[in-house]
Amino acid sequence: MTVSSELTHQKQRAFQPQKLSAPRNFIVPNIIKGDTSHDSLVLEIGAGKGKHALSFAAQYPERHLIAIERTRNKFDAFAKLAAQQQSPNLDAIHADAVAWIVHAIKPNSVAKIFILYPNPEQHNPNQQWLNMPFFEFLLSRLQNGGEVVLATNIEAYMDNAEQQATNIWRLPNERYQVANDSQRTHFEVKYLARGEVCWELRMQKPKGYQTRFDNWQMTVLN
Repeated sequence: MTVSSELTHQKQRAFQPQKLSAPRNFIVPNIIKGDTSHDSLVLEIGAGKGKHALSFAAQYPERHLIAIERTRNKFDAFAKLAAQQQSPNLDAIHADAVAWIVHAIKPNSVAKIFILYPNPEQHNPNQQWLNMPFFEFLLSRLQNGGEVVLATNIEAYMDNAEQQATNIWRLPNERYQVANDSQRTHFEVKYLARGEVCWELRMQKPKGYQTRFDNWQMTVLN
């Protein structure tokens, strides 16, 4: 897909990152500090109890995964397992992902972003990830050629995400049915065991893609 010179998403209501305070006990992982190359940096939003994050870190030691989970009991379970696994290429973060990403992640620095089985927000569709103004900011953190991977068992959620990716965000994308033996997350295992269909959408940020946040960064990274 050719990127239009008049990007549809830049006509949408703009996200306002400057209004977000840093999360409590905010610390920037060493992988982000300084001039370290981020060619291998991967982000997971909503890591749950860490099943995918732990497996990914073990399988891809050359990649560095930052996995964020907001819910305390899920994060505590994740953090305990992460401490046992001791993967040097994994940072488990307890925070609201939106605020943490705004304060920690540099523009054009992330190779891949996983959003696996997010809350479908069926009663509040404005909070679905591709419906949020924040998604433009998230894309500004992604490298050219980088990828966003979204998975859900809610077909209507996937239908909307695919439509938004194509019509609003103008991202080349491909939709797949998740293999029946896939076990990336606890939710995925549960849904597939019940015989439900799970969907995956892979979206790529093309070369030359522009957002309103390409040069925006918090002044100080701790």
